[in-house]
Amino acid sequence: MNCSLGVNAFRPGVQVAAHHFSKACSRLLVVAAPTTRCFSSTTLLPSTAQNQWQAKRGRLSSSTPFSGPSSISRIAVRTLKFAARNRVIIHYVDLPPNYKDEEGLPFRVDDLAAGEVLQLFGPQMTTPAANRLLRILHGRRVAGTLDDPVLKVNTAGYTPKDRRIALDYLRKNVYVDEVVNAGLRAEDELAALEKQQEEDAQAQAQPEGEDNVTKQLGYKSRFKMYQDDTEGVEESEQKKPEPRSVYGKSAFDAIRARNEAIWKEKLRKQEEERKKLEEEYKNGKAGPLAKADDTPKREVSAKRKEWEEWAMSDLKEPPKMPAWKRLLPSTVFVALLVAGFLTYSQLYVAPSRENRLWPDCPPAAATVAVLIGANVLIWFLWKVPIMWKPLLRYFLISPATPNAFSMLGAVFSHQVVWGHLIVNMPFLWFFGTRLHDEVGRADFLTTYILSGSVGFLTSLFWLVLKGNFHMTTLGASGAIYGISAAYFWMHRFEGFKIFGLPPDPYTGVQGLAFIGLFGGLNIWGLFSRNHTMDVVSHLGGMLVGIIAGHLMEQKKKARLQGAGNTQLNLKDQKTGSGVLDTMLKN
Repeated sequence: MNCSLGVNAFRPGVQVAAHHFSKACSRLLVVAAPTTRCFSSTTLLPSTAQNQWQAKRGRLSSSTPFSGPSSISRIAVRTLKFAARNRVIIHYVDLPPNYKDEEGLPFRVDDLAAGEVLQLFGPQMTTPAANRLLRILHGRRVAGTLDDPVLKVNTAGYTPKDRRIALDYLRKNVYVDEVVNAGLRAEDELAALEKQQEEDAQAQAQPEGEDNVTKQLGYKSRFKMYQDDTEGVEESEQKKPEPRSVYGKSAFDAIRARNEAIWKEKLRKQEEERKKLEEEYKNGKAGPLAKADDTPKREVSAKRKEWEEWAMSDLKEPPKMPAWKRLLPSTVFVALLVAGFLTYSQLYVAPSRENRLWPDCPPAAATVAVLIGANVLIWFLWKVPIMWKPLLRYFLISPATPNAFSMLGAVFSHQVVWGHLIVNMPFLWFFGTRLHDEVGRADFLTTYILSGSVGFLTSLFWLVLKGNFHMTTLGASGAIYGISAAYFWMHRFEGFKIFGLPPDPYTGVQGLAFIGLFGGLNIWGLFSRNHTMDVVSHLGGMLVGIIAGHLMEQKKKARLQGAGNTQLNLKDQKTGSGVLDTMLKN
């Protein structure tokens, strides 16, 4: 074939790719060896600069022979990067023969984790859906089908914003020359159309008995849209011989065939390994990440499965109802709690030492110990299957089906894992005993219960109004934040030392600083996408604690002022009695 043709002699798809490569000299590639396909360009590049560019790119060894004059380079339209060396495919020539648009291609070694998906797309996108969208779009970039309207049905379930975010992420992190890939795809499509026209023309010109011979000589594109819909890609490749190219068989065709064979062998080995691991897992053998002496996981008993089915709700989705119907019962219940405990704090009279249940135990220690015991008891009941149903109903807050009484029960409930309970109880003892010593049992219990219940009501409003019906919450954290905020508010201008630091003569950190620290951490968590704590209930509990601390501070001042006035009156009475006695004696 004559190799003196210019770029315009190529097919339109190749012209696009060639012009794209010829925009900047630093992007030209040297043809490694002459083939039956003709590649040439009117753009010239000195061989010295070309060799430097090739050495920098690592595309060509120093012993690679050049064709043509030493001062002129030719453009290689198709660049090649072996798929076997990199699991992420970025070149059109590496496209596997079993590629499907609805499955896409891996865009990196591992899929995005849940935290990365949350940071990239937000909470409205699930992790599997996000990775599927990224695989589809990456496959289209490699296959050159980004603008194909026929394939948009596979991404119709995603919003335009999500598709734009995914495409921007891929273009930023995974380099793919979309123009070249689209040009190569156009070349294949054009060749397929031309061969189809030739087949139609031959079918009309020859007898029907020769139709089978014509079909055997037809061009088979890598795209399924140009194949018989009744046959799979792999089956059709096994039955049909290699297609005859209008240019003849080139080195690229041989490389492509070899890469396709490598790809099929790799898929076969992966499938065998997957089946082997599944079989080992079924037989209870140690997997690749398990120790050889590890015992297999114990299967859930049939009785436990019955308890789970009995405890779980039969609802497939949250019931349809307006937000006020979900929030009104809990709001009324919490309002009654506030009124009841405020009345209790005003009418409570502390018993004498003789009438107490544990007279030798300090009141603060006894009260806080009972609260800790209640939390531990509820935590233990979560491990008893027969208690799951009442616990799920009255000790867990679910915005999908809220129960008003859970506003109080969840204050004493913790997750089944021990870490949640172990973290909360020391703080309850540390701040609870100190606040109790200052304000008494009634005001302490009022602060604890109202901080927890109002904090959970705040969290319920947040979850319902945001539509997060799949989330649940429980724990004493809101109540503990409330009593700690109340304590620090009553000592907001006093200094606190931690393990004797800072040393004298410094007074330490003021209570206001601790309130700001706790509040700032929770506000930061509120706007962080990776948090798993109910920071809204923490903030609600802190707000109640600050209000309670202010009220208890005013109450304490009034009590001290009243005690001072009483002592002054007694002193005046004693003074008056002494004067009267003196006058009588005289």
